[in-house]
Amino acid sequence: MAYRTRMGRAGAALLAAGLMVAVVPSAGAGAAPAPRIDLRVLVVNDGGASVGAIAAELKATGVPYTVVDLHEPGRPVINEAFLGDTLNGTPRAKYQGVVLPNADPFGAGSAEGAALTAYERTFGIRQVDAYTWAHPGVGLDHTSDGGYAGPLDGVEAAVTPAGRAGPFGYLDGQVQFEDNSPAIGESYGYAGRPRAGYTSYLDMPVEGGGRASLVGEYTHDGRSELVVTFAYNHRQRQFRLLARGVVEWLTRGVHLGQSRNYFSVHVDDIFAPDSRWDTERNCTPGGFGCASDGAPTIRMNAADARYAAQWQQSSGLTLDMVYNGGSGEVWKRQNGGSDPLTTQLLADRAEYRWVNHTYTHPFLGCVQDTSTVPWQCAKDAAGATRWMSRADISAQIRDNHDWGVGKGLTLDSTELVTGEHSGLRTLPHQPVDNPNLGPALDDNGVRWIAGDNSRDPGQRAVGQASTVPRHPMNVFYNVGTAAEMVDEYNWIYSSAADGGSGVCETNPGSTCLAAPLDPATGYATHIVPKEARTALGHVIANDPRPHYVHQSNLAEDRLLYPVVDRVLADYRGLFADNAPLVTPRQRDVGRELARRAAWDKALAAGQVTAYRVGTTVTVKGPPGVAAPLTVPEGTRRQLRLGADKFGSAYAGSRSAWTGPDTPRRAATLKLPTARPRHAL
Repeated sequence: MAYRTRMGRAGAALLAAGLMVAVVPSAGAGAAPAPRIDLRVLVVNDGGASVGAIAAELKATGVPYTVVDLHEPGRPVINEAFLGDTLNGTPRAKYQGVVLPNADPFGAGSAEGAALTAYERTFGIRQVDAYTWAHPGVGLDHTSDGGYAGPLDGVEAAVTPAGRAGPFGYLDGQVQFEDNSPAIGESYGYAGRPRAGYTSYLDMPVEGGGRASLVGEYTHDGRSELVVTFAYNHRQRQFRLLARGVVEWLTRGVHLGQSRNYFSVHVDDIFAPDSRWDTERNCTPGGFGCASDGAPTIRMNAADARYAAQWQQSSGLTLDMVYNGGSGEVWKRQNGGSDPLTTQLLADRAEYRWVNHTYTHPFLGCVQDTSTVPWQCAKDAAGATRWMSRADISAQIRDNHDWGVGKGLTLDSTELVTGEHSGLRTLPHQPVDNPNLGPALDDNGVRWIAGDNSRDPGQRAVGQASTVPRHPMNVFYNVGTAAEMVDEYNWIYSSAADGGSGVCETNPGSTCLAAPLDPATGYATHIVPKEARTALGHVIANDPRPHYVHQSNLAEDRLLYPVVDRVLADYRGLFADNAPLVTPRQRDVGRELARRAAWDKALAAGQVTAYRVGTTVTVKGPPGVAAPLTVPEGTRRQLRLGADKFGSAYAGSRSAWTGPDTPRRAATLKLPTARPRHAL
């Protein structure tokens, strides 16, 4: 290959010594130039879930990658020209890392396999074997030699000291494989004992004593492979925990894209009461098709508010209180002019973050015709849909903001959550947004309006505002006690034969309970761990979207806390202190999603160029588009006058959204000469 020849004997000697040419500073006169390594990953896909999981992680993180589908007729041939070339006299590697389905998907002696091997040796490029079996070809003994092959459900694996000192240093040690159903096999794998050249990063105990490896680095023949010997998909917790480290190892800690673990909780309807589930009629009074019969509503009291403030202090998580000032005023008038709840919450106002939820929580969409079930949008005499007016929507936003300011709340007027996410399209009843909503948002300077992620997961424009999808937590708004929660849960998720609604039998997105839950224990033993697992899945998937619940969940039996406590405890048991939870407020989530969308669009359009030469990283993109970049500690950004430390620290690296250095439209960074072990 031409670029191998350019390296000459000196380059070959460096590789033999275990040094990566790509990060060696520019040599003196007469020495081979440091090659250019493009910040892009090659993914060779065989259609398997494991390769798909790594590709999904690259996409979610913002790492550019190219896919070669082995099953696609006419696919590119992986050869010298496909992998590299020479630009202006400098050898160029087009990919900084390679993901393969297994150690040798092309077959022994294949030309493509040989081309990849030569490429990896020449440029110091790393390879991930997404899922393979334990055998000497990947640096492991066969499982019959003191290892293990079989189901891994519930196995307690552990990050080794080498793993914690290397690419998995953000984990606290334990990695338990999921075992969500005893009736279903969820993961299978091979644990082998390491041979010479293999460093184990994740291992498990095996019968007869000792431990065998599930993930490790195999260094041989002048190149390195990350060997993974268990099957997984992109949603399984064991993969989600390891995914960051896989990317860091593959890219030597220098790559486009960044990742955080996010967890914010919005509490809607603060100051407003919520309706209570009728356990006899299996409906919610006041709801459509369920007449109100004067049943008591659910509302926090002063003791609940004091507990919320104390819980925040002990848990370290700040709640976003999504408030309706007018609803509190109505409650006060109807209850003798006194409202201890509002008094206590306002006394603790500085403990929380506050978000406008409109003054009295009206439905901001079409006028609802409730004469039918389900309801429909009312029509005028000409057959046109009747909508809440721009003036009325604007008044709800303005009056609630003014009420909050008058009470001393610290607010961001660019944020809004409407009652029931109303005004936005609600299928099947209201298939489009209220046309008056966007103008009313613009009138009040709203730029970030909450949406329901279960119905409208993508960020989109509404006037000059953008939606911020929120995850609903499956802790019902219309229950105050654990027994009520279980009763409604059983109704929704039990078959008709078991006394439930049977909806779970006809809804393709639902699963019926094997048997109704015990009202006395079902919440703690089934619902809490299930909902905590779902929420934690969002947290560790680089998903900044907030979760939302209701004030009723902080009242009576205070149902929210066991779920959030479980999320926090599980998280802190899995992650090291260098990877703390990030709790963005609504505007910050909106900005993050908007940046990601612009970045993805720029990547798809081929408008991004990023590479490193020696210890210099250069990123170029279109004007106005920030680039996410992750680099090792010690990296400095080159400025017009000097240099400055780059980004913020997270999980052992530094990362940030970075813009171009105008007018050159390029960002330039200098990597440290001393690198973390996994980046060597």
